[in-house]
Amino acid sequence: MPFMASAQFSITGKITDKQTGTALARAGIYVENSYMSTQSDQTGSYTLKNLKEGKYVIRISFLGYETKVQNINLNANITLNVELSPNSMLADEVLVRSTRATENSGTTYRNVSKEELEKNNLGQDLPFLLNQTPSVVVSSDAGNGIGYTGIRIRGSDPTRVNVTVNGIPYNDSESQGSFWVNMPDFASSVDNIQIQRGVGTSTNGAGAFGGSLNIQTTTRRDSAYAELNNTFGSYQTLKNTVNVGTGLINNKLSFDGRLSRIKSDGYIDRGSSDLKSYFLSGAYYGKSSLLRANVFSGSEKTYQAWNGVPENLLNTNRTFNSFSYDDQTDNYVQNHYQLLYSKTISPSFSANAALHYTRGKGYYEEFKEDQDLANYGVAPYTVGGTTISESDLIRRRWLDNDFYGFTYSLNYVPASAVNLTFGGAYNEYDGDHFGEVIRGQFVPVNLNLQRYYQGNGLKKDFNTYLKADYSIGDLNLYADLQYRSINYKISGTDKNRNTLAQNDQLDFFNPKIGLTYQLNTSSNVYASLAIANKEPNRDDYVNSTPASRPFSENLLDIETGYRVRKGTFAGGLNAYAMMYNNQLVLTGKINDVGEYIRQNVKDSYRIGIELDSRLQLSRSLAWGLTASLSDNKIKNFTEFVDDYDNGGQIVNNYNDVDLAFSPQFIGSSELSFRPFKRTELALLSKYVSDQYLDNTSNSARKLDAFFVNDLRLSYNTSFRGLKTIGLTLLVNNVLSEKYESNGYTFSYLYGGAFTTENYYFTQAPGNFLLSLSLKF
Repeated sequence: MPFMASAQFSITGKITDKQTGTALARAGIYVENSYMSTQSDQTGSYTLKNLKEGKYVIRISFLGYETKVQNINLNANITLNVELSPNSMLADEVLVRSTRATENSGTTYRNVSKEELEKNNLGQDLPFLLNQTPSVVVSSDAGNGIGYTGIRIRGSDPTRVNVTVNGIPYNDSESQGSFWVNMPDFASSVDNIQIQRGVGTSTNGAGAFGGSLNIQTTTRRDSAYAELNNTFGSYQTLKNTVNVGTGLINNKLSFDGRLSRIKSDGYIDRGSSDLKSYFLSGAYYGKSSLLRANVFSGSEKTYQAWNGVPENLLNTNRTFNSFSYDDQTDNYVQNHYQLLYSKTISPSFSANAALHYTRGKGYYEEFKEDQDLANYGVAPYTVGGTTISESDLIRRRWLDNDFYGFTYSLNYVPASAVNLTFGGAYNEYDGDHFGEVIRGQFVPVNLNLQRYYQGNGLKKDFNTYLKADYSIGDLNLYADLQYRSINYKISGTDKNRNTLAQNDQLDFFNPKIGLTYQLNTSSNVYASLAIANKEPNRDDYVNSTPASRPFSENLLDIETGYRVRKGTFAGGLNAYAMMYNNQLVLTGKINDVGEYIRQNVKDSYRIGIELDSRLQLSRSLAWGLTASLSDNKIKNFTEFVDDYDNGGQIVNNYNDVDLAFSPQFIGSSELSFRPFKRTELALLSKYVSDQYLDNTSNSARKLDAFFVNDLRLSYNTSFRGLKTIGLTLLVNNVLSEKYESNGYTFSYLYGGAFTTENYYFTQAPGNFLLSLSLKF
């Protein structure tokens, strides 16, 4: 075979500090447009092996130093010694460093670069751009990845996935979910993301019970730029994005901006989205300080598609939407303000701080038939001898909230073997929930826009953590201790006009310990033990009383693994055991007003193994492969089923049942081929095994396994004043697999018959997105 027989060469050398000549250990040496990489050893030496003859771009990076890029024409073994200069100004990466894991951490993680995100950023929400990462399952209400979307990590739902933007919490303080529809096209302003699976390192905001997404937005670009990205696709999908930036002005200032619009009819009937957003950032760079201000906003109007498709229509009408009222829409605007500051006080001491404020306001509107007017504060009244007690009507349910606070971190490195970080945050959330009837068949005129319920949630969240790393030769030990204090008060009335009066104080201690052993310059092994605690969400409080409210959740997470980065291969193998105490799950239980409530289950667990690998098969062919195999169980589970014949609920007990939405196997593959220098063809595959819709392991209530393939073709060139002209075609679900990625179920006894009703969120068959990108 010509490939096997072709000559193989190597690049060796040493990485040193340009000013002092000191060897730089564990500097990263990367071959661009490939998975080939290595690290320097304790003497600064490195080797890149098994390289074919040809031209290469080598990138050398080290924290605190300017990245250097070398162009190599390789036709023999060569020595490439590189001197790196310390950064003349602070790099933006210092702003998120305190909550990030590194290769010396005993934590399971994946870093996703801006370049990786750009390849698939054609209009779909951020979860869909992360679909090829380990243990991830994504879903879309509208079926095409635009509008309401979700992400699960290791089977954990979005309320258990901590999200921060520049270290600032993004999860909603009350529901604890992350609503990506409020941040349309946000990926166009993201520089990098670190996904930590499991508990991970101490962070700010909601507890990480399945994973965390640590997002860093736009960072410094030295040259002025302008970019125009336009996408057209199936279901009348349109995306228009303008990115501009000044580059570095007088070696001190930079300004960046983005304006975006996304529109789509969606795959589901009337599953439309009309999304707009902008992002503005200005930064001042000093020799020892960095000040950055970010202002970004998203507004969304989506037609409601959150009821799903009933099981009996899956074969005949997969686009069914039960809503037909013209203005059955969700409307929300969210504005974010961030002020980030970093200061290097001495070579061994640095500090970071951030102030933030988020303003959100919006409503969803819906048509309701035959409503009891008493539920809206209207007593029965008589017109022409007829007593009116019911009416069709249009109502709006509102959220109006403010979220503000600060984060901080101090980093102290007293010796080369010791690294200490002290940090934390204080945040407050003040959110109003209220409802209005805007019109109705028999609704009195004077009721219009009066609030028939109004409640408030006030949450104060303080956390502080201390992290310590200590190296003894090739062994790195770390400890991470976090204290978190939460005060949550709800008052007013709920949507059923019931009085709300709860005030809860929770105090959590979340310790983490671990070790990493460097086997050689290209591989290490690690192990860690972490404890996390998580408070109930708003619905858990609203649907209970102070005497009956559920306990907080507790998790013990044990992780161990092996990481290697050698030559053409980079990968990691990780095993985990996540042991829950009092995990909150839906059981079918209802409270005294008929609302379904979550209950604590005493013992449950997730045990699994994960593979995350990337291989450069040849200079033009690369393969990324992930796989997750897991066992996810509740030891003892009690199900409650409504009994309409006899009243009350039927109770069923189960042992060793599967946790809902927790597939035993998740696998992904990205096979990319570059037949020509500027052209890439990639096949993206995803397999997810069966998932149960509830916690009974009942095969009649499940999502079938699915295997979905996407095809991506991209071509980049340049022309006169254009730095890059990029054309990308993404064909999603190229084989038109019929599958559902999410759903829900409920059962009841009525008329002597036991009935189970399943609803599914069907995903689109073969569809395309075509993008034209112009970079000036």
